[in-house]
Amino acid sequence: MNITLIGLGAIGSVYGNLLRQVNNVNLRVLVDTERKSRYEAEGVYVNGERVPFVFITPEEVTIPADLIIVSVKYNHLPQAIQDIHNHVGENTMIMSLLNGITSEEEIANIYGEEKVIYAISNGIDATREGNSVYCSNAGKISFGKKFNEVISPQLLAIKDCFDRANIRNDIPIDMEHVLWYKFMINVGINQTSAVTKASYGTFQKVSYAKEIAKEAMKEVVQLAQAKNILLGEEDIEVFFNTIISGLSEEGKPSMLQDIEAGRLTEVPMFSRKVIDLGQELHIKTPVNELLFRIIKTLESSIK
Repeated sequence: MNITLIGLGAIGSVYGNLLRQVNNVNLRVLVDTERKSRYEAEGVYVNGERVPFVFITPEEVTIPADLIIVSVKYNHLPQAIQDIHNHVGENTMIMSLLNGITSEEEIANIYGEEKVIYAISNGIDATREGNSVYCSNAGKISFGKKFNEVISPQLLAIKDCFDRANIRNDIPIDMEHVLWYKFMINVGINQTSAVTKASYGTFQKVSYAKEIAKEAMKEVVQLAQAKNILLGEEDIEVFFNTIISGLSEEGKPSMLQDIEAGRLTEVPMFSRKVIDLGQELHIKTPVNELLFRIIKTLESSIK
C-alpha cells in the first residue's frame, strides 16, 4: 500500500512511525522544501529514536497514493489540500485526522466526497517538543464513511494495514456520532487546557478543571441534539470515567502545546464553530464564547 502522510506533528509522527514499519507499505511524508532540508539534517525523533522517514515535496511527480493521511493543524489545511494534488489518483482515499467536524467537508469540496474517509484519533497522549515526539499511548483510530452498515474493500484494506502496524482501530457503524463525540471532547479538554495550563493529570485529579470542560461540552451536546445527532450528556461521563484515566498524567492536549510553543491554536475549529452553530440554531453558547475570547487574547501576543 502506498501511503502519503502530510503533517508531521505529534499525531502524524507517531502513526507514521508505526506505518512505515509494515511490510509492503511505502510511506512518504509530504513536506515543503525548507522542512525537507531541515528534517533530513536534524532528524525527526519518536520516543528518543531517530525515525528514517522518506520525505517528498509537493512539486515532485510520483505515483498516486492508495491512502493519504492528513494530520496538519487546521490553519494549514488549505495549503495541505493543494499540496496533496500530485498524490491523488482515481482510487486514492483521503483520511483526515484533524480535530473538529469541518476538515472532511473542505477536502471533499476539492476532491469529491467519494474519496473522503472520516476519522478521529482518540486517547493518544503524544507531545511534541521541536523535532521530538514523546508518546506512551498511541490511542485508537476510528474511521469510515459517515455510515458503515456495509464496509468497502478499500476500508477493509486500510483496517488490515492498521492492524499490521499495531494501531488500534475500528470502523463504527455511525461515524457521524463518533466525530461529534471527539469534537465535544476537544471543545472541553483542549480549550480548558489552553486557558488553565491543565495537563491530563489535572483533569484526572482537579474537579474545577473537569467542571469547566464539562460545561463547554454540554453546549456541544445541545447543538448535536438540535441536528438530530445521537450525542448525550452521558457521553461526557463516559469520557471522564473511562478514557481520561488512561492518559499519561504529564501529557498535554494539543492546544496547550500550541500556546506554550507560541503557535496559533485550532480555536476556529472549536469554540468559534460552536458559536457559529449556536447562532444558526438559536442556542446560547456562553461558555464557549468566553473560552474563545480568552484564547484569542492569549494568541494576540503570538508574532
